[in-house]
Amino acid sequence: MPLTEPMVEVLEALWTLGEKGEVTCDEVIRQAGPGVSRETIGRLERDGLVIVHSADLVALAPEGRRLAEQIIRRHRLAERLICDVLGAQVDDSEAAACEFEHLLADGIVNSICTLLGHPLFCPHNRPIPAGECCRQDREEVKPIVIPCNQLGVGESAQVAYFCATEHARMLKLSSLGLAPGCRIKLLQKWPSFVLQVDETEIAVEEEVARNIYVRR
Repeated sequence: MPLTEPMVEVLEALWTLGEKGEVTCDEVIRQAGPGVSRETIGRLERDGLVIVHSADLVALAPEGRRLAEQIIRRHRLAERLICDVLGAQVDDSEAAACEFEHLLADGIVNSICTLLGHPLFCPHNRPIPAGECCRQDREEVKPIVIPCNQLGVGESAQVAYFCATEHARMLKLSSLGLAPGCRIKLLQKWPSFVLQVDETEIAVEEEVARNIYVRR
């Protein structure tokens, strides 16, 4: 049976909240928003997509998790596309992605993922579930967003996003003048990576360069 919009919202909320720990039915209803009720959760439970435990805890069943993963993947790739290709601000990407994700078929999702270089994180630094194209590491479409360390010496690009999961590292990059939207030029790769940001030259380790994604 096709999923209704409220059912999709519950699966998406369960995935997002579940990334932080255990989830209650009330938390899911608050996160999913208008149109979602305990009846929605009950219907998903009857369909074998969620499991309601004691203490009002709710979790994704295996089939529900598979569907939620597809929903989250579409949404977060849509956010990346809207920010990295269309140049929208991160704060504006969430609402636009909610509308756009419904238009993406599975084949298109994989093409977008390949185009973007198989990004690991959305603009809000939340992980993007890997697809088959990521696991096979296909290069059928030349990515327009790549790790900084893949630039050629002398090549310029615009910073798209940071892939660093450590908040301290992201703050350090920002303090060096690196931020999404700024232009950089790769001056050298050895013995360290040297980037030019405006009139400043910055030396970074290769691991750091790998975590700076740029748009050609």
